[in-house]
Amino acid sequence: LGNGGSTLHALRCLEEQYGDQWTSFTVLLIHSGGYSQRLPNASALGKIFTALPLGEPVYQMLELKLAMYIDFPRRMKPGVLVTCSDDIELYSTGVTETITFDKPGFTALAHPSDLAVGTTHGVFVLDPSSFSGKGGLEYGSCYRFLHKPDVETMQQSGAVCVRGDRPQLGSPGSCGDSGMPSECVYTDSVFYMDHSTAQQLLEFYKQMGTLGCEIDAYGDFLQALGPGATPDYTKNTSNVSKEDSGLVAVRQQLYSLLQGTALNVIVLNNSQFYHIGTTQEYLFHFTAESKLRFELGLQPVAFSIFPDSAKTLDQLSIIQSILEPGCVVGPGSVIEYSRIGPEVSVGEGSLVSGSYINFNVDIPSGCFLSSVSVKMTDRVEYVTMVFGVGDDLKKSVKLLSDIHSLQFFGVSLPECLDLWSLEASDQLFSSEDTRLGLWTARIFPVCSTLSESVRMSLNMLNSVQHKSAFKLSGFQLLSVEEMLTYKDVEDMLKFRKQIYGEICLQRQKEKSDY
Repeated sequence: LGNGGSTLHALRCLEEQYGDQWTSFTVLLIHSGGYSQRLPNASALGKIFTALPLGEPVYQMLELKLAMYIDFPRRMKPGVLVTCSDDIELYSTGVTETITFDKPGFTALAHPSDLAVGTTHGVFVLDPSSFSGKGGLEYGSCYRFLHKPDVETMQQSGAVCVRGDRPQLGSPGSCGDSGMPSECVYTDSVFYMDHSTAQQLLEFYKQMGTLGCEIDAYGDFLQALGPGATPDYTKNTSNVSKEDSGLVAVRQQLYSLLQGTALNVIVLNNSQFYHIGTTQEYLFHFTAESKLRFELGLQPVAFSIFPDSAKTLDQLSIIQSILEPGCVVGPGSVIEYSRIGPEVSVGEGSLVSGSYINFNVDIPSGCFLSSVSVKMTDRVEYVTMVFGVGDDLKKSVKLLSDIHSLQFFGVSLPECLDLWSLEASDQLFSSEDTRLGLWTARIFPVCSTLSESVRMSLNMLNSVQHKSAFKLSGFQLLSVEEMLTYKDVEDMLKFRKQIYGEICLQRQKEKSDY
């Protein structure tokens, strides 16, 4: 469905459940994360439940969202506030300035950003007569909305503003250095639509019957708005993950439905937009000296049992995990919901999630390791996905002869398959529509225990790194795509609960000793 389709579906569920009552609701609608191919430790449970290195017990992204938007409902007419689950908006406004969502049509928050940030987000072309660029908060109107535009498009369409000196939340991503005028654009994050606009979209969805394509709530709704909107974007499918036959037609219908609807913008001049939707961004914000880490007070060790000997390291992030004395974790690494034994060393810039490692092993730097409980028959089994942090899980090819362009930990996939005694064939991939990629490659062994599944997957990785054979041909193998089909969320949560219980006991013991 895409996040636009799921937005429409959620509106329909509200109406079915509440009937006319929902006309008076203020709704917070969070896209809780799709396949999450760029941050696969969030794939099984959803990005909105990403744990943050903060709080006792730890907060999840959901709590942070609720805290950030806590003041909004008091100044909001009935309608829907739409937001992603992998972005964080921090802003400061004057004592008398308030964010109000009370206008008809759409109202979006806008943040000053570097032009480079604009190329991967939505960008507002503001009506110059409606805002001055001064003060912490301004209400303006948007002439046109650009979706992931290139720099040239931003410049030609009048989206680029030159900013002088102003109070900064600073850091890469916001514009303006000390006193130097610099170019910036205003990028999108959260948007609101009033009830009658939401109702209009819902009626459209009901008429459509079944959606045959993915709709993007940002690109496909917002690009239709503002007096400068043109239908050109409806034919541009370069940013689309899955090209569907009906997409252009659906976009054109949405365009004619929404055309002429206002796009109001709340310009937050002193604000910062953070995105933690990729493994690299996640590792950076949680472990490096990032602005976000400082602003939210993220901790190196959050709600974990952690040996005193290792406490010197600040550049890491341990979240609800139990680490035994003797284990070593390199700087820039994140460990969440895991149990790590004494003979384990984790390299730099790695991510370990939901794993139990009770054997002697060196996990290399730049390694992504995440375990999933699966239920294919009536019993629970375990599969651990392992990749390089930089591997591209979104990339796919159509022909078997092209799979050499797929890289697993820096090595071409056919070379890896040889080492694992696997044959490159159509059966090796789980997808029906000939999308051959790391996401659909059946290469991960199913095991009867969690620690065994971690051991086998690390053996695979070891064989690739040292160019030594490791036979996978005897195992039942799953792709990441299939792991998500068969995932057993209850069992994964049970493992987290066990860790939680042990940490609570340890905390009580420490208190009574004290």
